[in-house]
Amino acid sequence: MEQTALRPKPMPGQEPAGAAPATGPGPSRPRPHAARRRGRRLLNVLLAGCTGAVLVLSGIGLGAMGATVLGKGGRFDPQGWHSVSLSGPSPAAVPSAPAAATLGVQVMDARKPGAVVVGLHVPGPAQAAGLVRGDVLLAFGTTRIDTAADLVRAVARTRPGSEVRLTVRHRSGGYEQLTLVPAVAA
Repeated sequence: MEQTALRPKPMPGQEPAGAAPATGPGPSRPRPHAARRRGRRLLNVLLAGCTGAVLVLSGIGLGAMGATVLGKGGRFDPQGWHSVSLSGPSPAAVPSAPAAATLGVQVMDARKPGAVVVGLHVPGPAQAAGLVRGDVLLAFGTTRIDTAADLVRAVARTRPGSEVRLTVRHRSGGYEQLTLVPAVAA
């Protein structure tokens, strides 16, 4: 038997005498490392996909958690809205706590004095009284409303079920006085 290390190798394009021609353009030996590389590449792609899915889902979860926490109190919204749905502590925590009132509106500061209605709870006291989006609340009872915070404070002092007169400037420019009965905040 001949030793392979000492056997001369043919030049590319030349075949030794008596050897069969190669069937393909590349080497005839199988490449054992190619399968391992493919396996690693597939594993890396799967790992990256799973990591991306976990990051996206955790971001969605954190965003929903933040919206829930900020939305619960109803007093702060990133766009500057103030929700007038003031809810006190739960009745189980403080049994003698007075019930808080709500108008069922979301308001924000107007350019001029007043609070602009940007959202209505349907059904709700404000919707029943005839308020619509775009109305500007100027007075709540005898209290003048310069900002949305003034309206929040005025509603907090009101007892649910008592009638209150609202002075409203409509989007069309007309003024109107509406009677509204604040409800109990749930």
